[in-house]
Amino acid sequence: MQYIKGTDRTQAVLFPQSLDEIIDCGNEVRIIDLFVESIDLTQFTFHLKSATEGRPPYHPKDLLKLYVYGYLNSIRSSRALERECKRNIELMWLLHQLVPDHNTISNFRRDNEKSIRKVFRHTVSIAKQFDLIGGRLIASDSTKLRAQNSKKNNFNENKIVQHLQYIEKRLDEYNQALEQADEENKKIIEEQIEKHNSRKEKYLDLSNQLNQSEQTQVSTW
Repeated sequence: MQYIKGTDRTQAVLFPQSLDEIIDCGNEVRIIDLFVESIDLTQFTFHLKSATEGRPPYHPKDLLKLYVYGYLNSIRSSRALERECKRNIELMWLLHQLVPDHNTISNFRRDNEKSIRKVFRHTVSIAKQFDLIGGRLIASDSTKLRAQNSKKNNFNENKIVQHLQYIEKRLDEYNQALEQADEENKKIIEEQIEKHNSRKEKYLDLSNQLNQSEQTQVSTW
């Protein structure tokens, strides 16, 4: 019986393909590369390191590209991202074959947590501008929901439920990530879980206030 056979591993390649030829024109890494290169990091208050002596640091845009790729592909661990840089051809293209170690990746995430959040909010605003996001997705993000509400400190039953559903979803994601996280990332994830649990208590308290009153909404003014 005949089977399809691969090439001989010891056979020399006369005309090797470049990384750019291997990566399809519609691959998501091209979008990540284009997006990150188009933004001004100073507007997002990234912590920019410089060195006059010794080994120069990685450019924050390269580390941001790696972080965005990991987020989109559910690769949260710094050690896992380091491994992918060595074997994942998409990341080899995206990072020009750079391989930052897991400590560098972890420190970048720790030092720029707020800035990374700003970048993700910026991606949402761009997508919305080009009609790439529907109302349902925007509504699932409590930050965007608050931004669209002119009376952001007023909460009715539906609004409280939406916030609680969003928080529960995020808590599930963080708890799953915590099970697979390495030591340096556990603290970051645990802080996020604590923050979301605190927000959950706030909305549960608002829900109790609303149930005990005869009003259709409650204000946090």
